Amino acid sequence: MPDVKDPAPAVSRALRVLTVLGASPAQPMTLTTIARELGIAKSSTSNLCAALEQGRMIRRVEGGYVLGMRTAELGGQFALQFHQIREFFPVVEEEAELAGELVQIAAHDDLDTLYLVRYEGRERRLGSPLGTRLPLVLTATGLAMLSAMPEAAVEDVLARTEIPALTSRTSTSSAAIRAQIEQARERGVAIDEGASTVGVTGIAAPLPPWHPADPMLAVGTAIPSAELDPARIETISAAILRVAAALTNPLGAASRRR
Repeated sequence: MPDVKDPAPAVSRALRVLTVLGASPAQPMTLTTIARELGIAKSSTSNLCAALEQGRMIRRVEGGYVLGMRTAELGGQFALQFHQIREFFPVVEEEAELAGELVQIAAHDDLDTLYLVRYEGRERRLGSPLGTRLPLVLTATGLAMLSAMPEAAVEDVLARTEIPALTSRTSTSSAAIRAQIEQARERGVAIDEGASTVGVTGIAAPLPPWHPADPMLAVGTAIPSAELDPARIETISAAILRVAAALTNPLGAASRRR
């Protein structure tokens, strides 16, 4: 099979620079390191970095380069294209059971959960920072999204995912993950009891796309496990379902029922 010609090599290389820097967000990378990662000459890398710096996509700091402010602006603009995110904050604030909690919306991106927006109802930092990726199968938001996907899509995710044991409560078998997905379908919410973060329980529900081109989303909360008992889990689950219902396109829901 012939090699596919890159239609815009300079753009592709610039995107690779951003990807390389994004993989080490807290650690500046030198020009030499970036050039080595890209496998191109240092002079070419310097030109790429100069253009990206001028566009505020990256910035130069002591020790090398890091991502620039423009990437954060674009991330925010990306998230705001989804109706559920534009309506997210007022809906959560009206829900008394969640107003004091951390609540997040995440998107499905291939095998991962990608966190897009968070409501900070807690002084203590919980949950995943914006832009964090975690395997779908290890988070409440991911399991919630999987519960709303066709069975063939679920099987594809399970077949292609290598499940890391992030905590002692991580389920690493496909059978266990399937059982969690089925439970999420039955009760309407997915529950992650410390599988991705020690001592933190996630409770999430799927948010069906408003438009066919939109990704699957999920809304969920992260609460210290020590603060939860079965009754509290039921109360929070009901609140998450109310938020999900408020953020769901009623016309889309009606068309799916027909």
